[in-house]
Amino acid sequence: MYFDGASHKEGASVGVIFITSDGEVLPSFTLTQNCSNNVVEYQALILSLEMIVDVKRLHLKVFGDSKLVINQLLGLYEVKKPELFPYFFTLRDSSDGLEMSKLSTCQEKITNKLTHTLNSPLH
Repeated sequence: MYFDGASHKEGASVGVIFITSDGEVLPSFTLTQNCSNNVVEYQALILSLEMIVDVKRLHLKVFGDSKLVINQLLGLYEVKKPELFPYFFTLRDSSDGLEMSKLSTCQEKITNKLTHTLNSPLH
């Protein structure tokens, strides 16, 4: 599962892409809301995990471009901003058994393009 959040002058957007171990791309989603970039990254991950019925039974690899979110959840970084506490605690309590990784630069470019495509109106 790939998640990405983006904050821009029009607000913020969340994109999530599910890819099976066979390479099949599953239906994904986007949301828009006005909030900080770190909050939107946390929201992207929370919403994507809520879409999975029983995470405990799945082997799920989670990839994101937010070094802050990934490292906070791995316990490598301390959560300092109070507005991030609710998101952190929600994910910490529901992310047992997840394998989390920061995207490489190449993977970030692909995810950013996919997220941008998901957030673009259809013509």
